[in-house]
Amino acid sequence: MRSNDEAVERCEFMHVHEDIVNDVENNMPDEETLYDLADLFKIFADSTRIKILYVLFESEMCVCDIAQLLKMSQSAISHQLRVLKTSRLVKNRRDGKTVFYSLSDNHIKTILDQGLEHVQE
Repeated sequence: MRSNDEAVERCEFMHVHEDIVNDVENNMPDEETLYDLADLFKIFADSTRIKILYVLFESEMCVCDIAQLLKMSQSAISHQLRVLKTSRLVKNRRDGKTVFYSLSDNHIKTILDQGLEHVQE
């Protein structure tokens, strides 16, 4: 005899709500877009990158300043900044010999603010 939980988990497709399925299917982003979105969220899966993004919320900074603030090596910070730049989350500008980094746009702050709100609930 099957329990109610087993019956709920196992969909027999006896009655598909085609209108709902079609509406959802029509509103789903395409596979490539979903793949790109998954890649974006992978970038947020590293606490060092999250720290760097939070630092850059406050101010444009160079590698040396970020390294000192986070008590990490310049090499480690540079590596993470490369990843963030490749993902278009940060941008840079040169002032003489110094390269300053900042957030690419306000979407990054919005994404992290929403995530932080979610984990603090």
